[in-house]
Amino acid sequence: MTALSSEGLHRRRALLATAALGAAATLGLSACSGRDSAPESTFVLLDGSRATTADLKGKVTLVNFWATTCVTCVKEMPQIISTWHKYQAQGFDTVAVAMEYDPPAWVLNFAQSRQLPFKVALDNTGEIAQQWGDVKLTPTTYLVDKQGQIVKRYVGEPDFPALHALIEKLLAKA
Repeated sequence: MTALSSEGLHRRRALLATAALGAAATLGLSACSGRDSAPESTFVLLDGSRATTADLKGKVTLVNFWATTCVTCVKEMPQIISTWHKYQAQGFDTVAVAMEYDPPAWVLNFAQSRQLPFKVALDNTGEIAQQWGDVKLTPTTYLVDKQGQIVKRYVGEPDFPALHALIEKLLAKA
């Protein structure tokens, strides 16, 4: 393969990946337009306990789909931790859902070594990702209001100052 054809192949792959991201984001946003209810899900947490979507009602909750092998996920995790610390006393919660392809031992090691203070769930079957709009790209994050309605969906790292403003607005509502 010549350098030119290799470069062309790389460019073509990048364009296809960009197109796929755009299509996925468009499809995902249309699936979450307005105020859709968060899907009924059961989260199996690292300690073996379970939490459900119904348990989230009454709190503003960030549901973050991530993987230990996702560079952006690892990069944004300190800000997610900081966000949880900033708002948890006011009725904010976070559930970090590890993707089905992420080995449970890696997730446990990550959660312990980074001292994740919030709920960490394993999605061993991919069922939770499917329920939440067939999540394939990480990170994908949902912000859910106190009534259990999806307010915002982020594909990629959120704009944290804007996210904090939205969390504050939602926490202020009855």
